[in-house]
Amino acid sequence: MTPAYLTHFGLREAPFHKDLDDRALWLPPSKLAVCEALEEALAEHASVSLVGEPGVGKTCLLRALRARLPERGYRLTYCHNATLGRRDFYRQLCTALGLAPSATAAALFHAVSTDVQALGSESRQHPVFLLDEAHLLHQDTLAHLHILLNYEWDRRPLLSVVLVGLPELADRLSLRINRSLYSRLHHRLRIDPLTVEDSAAYLRLRLERVGCERELFADDAIATLHEAAQGAHRELDRLATDALRAAARKGKRVVDRAVARQVVASDATREESDR
Repeated sequence: MTPAYLTHFGLREAPFHKDLDDRALWLPPSKLAVCEALEEALAEHASVSLVGEPGVGKTCLLRALRARLPERGYRLTYCHNATLGRRDFYRQLCTALGLAPSATAAALFHAVSTDVQALGSESRQHPVFLLDEAHLLHQDTLAHLHILLNYEWDRRPLLSVVLVGLPELADRLSLRINRSLYSRLHHRLRIDPLTVEDSAAYLRLRLERVGCERELFADDAIATLHEAAQGAHRELDRLATDALRAAARKGKRVVDRAVARQVVASDATREESDR
């Protein structure tokens, strides 16, 4: 059944879903600059830390990076289950790499490092491990990653690790216990929240992609939704969808400030009742 607000506004499909092809992802100038910095780091075979608040588009940026990198030049391995001990972490890597998981942590580490070394010696593909939610990594795993980056007496950069997480990841990496790993992260990047101009451009683009050829959000409504979302893509998607539904129920042709404020107030009330 087609949602009523889609019919009301003449939209082909829900505009703010996340099921998009990597190449269709939109990056504002600030995030495009971070993506380009990531590309440069990987071209140097360097390792990177990337931090940002929840919902600002960290994983989205990794997807955009995947679309921009030449497949023949890189082998990307994405891991998002960071709440594992060291042995299970390497077991996860083995599975992702298509290797047979071994029984011991030492054997698992040897399998992964041997695979990386073989790839660097025999192929033109540079292996990259993308570790999402890295702020949740167990300390024993985090403390061991610098060893995984050490090849041929620490002479050849055969592997890049991209650690992605919330801002507390930077705090953890700066601890003395993690100084060996931190010193190997030559690129330390941060994603900032959307600006109100970014939010306006994002809403307009997503609506255009589903057949909308006019403005559906008044400027003051965008400002209200942006402030409530605190510059986070994920929150903006949710609030904008709720605002379209509310405007359709009222028979309005646009989301105005009154509708946006009503949606934000209702959302705040729900959050308060859930506490």
